[in-house]
Amino acid sequence: MSTTTRTSKLIGYARVSTRGQDEDRQIADLRAAGVRADDLYTDHGVSGGRASRPAWDWALSALEPGDTLVVTTLDRLGRSTMDLLAVAAGLQERCVNLRVLNLGGENVNTATPTGRLLFTMMAGLAEMELEIKRERTRDSVTKRRAHGKNLGGRPRTYTDGKLRMARAALSDPHETRTASEIANDLGMSRSTMFRRIKDMTARDESVT
Repeated sequence: MSTTTRTSKLIGYARVSTRGQDEDRQIADLRAAGVRADDLYTDHGVSGGRASRPAWDWALSALEPGDTLVVTTLDRLGRSTMDLLAVAAGLQERCVNLRVLNLGGENVNTATPTGRLLFTMMAGLAEMELEIKRERTRDSVTKRRAHGKNLGGRPRTYTDGKLRMARAALSDPHETRTASEIANDLGMSRSTMFRRIKDMTARDESVT
């Protein structure tokens, strides 16, 4: 009885954050790297910060042990260093490699010792960055407490004008940002944004 050995695949992923961007360059680079057209997944008009990216989910589902996920640059995977490290760790647990075609001008593959070293260094830098932020926060709190200043939350970062702009964006069919991204630009949650827009609209209607 003969057994067939599965050949490892290159699974490519491309993402363009706005519908007006052209993904041809990403696709061309992925194809040049050996990714077959049938194994290439592309998200259109989707931000790297969104939790759900359809093509990204399909690409992850297509990966099997021994395969390699190929992207052109690290920012195609996510926005923050912690997000990138989480992706790399998840792939490693599944015995899947990650190849970045342009990382600091280099082609990096976690299947190689150099690639693994790079991500180890990234993990160390991310941990150091987090500790520096914590130290700055502790220092700021200590100084404010020493001067008797308010230790409350973030100051208000929005105005009625900005809320009106957000309301207009939400009703604009050509707007590429999601409601969550618009809310994030205002410095608040999605539910808070809708509640404040509703309150502002009610105030406007009571005046007219």
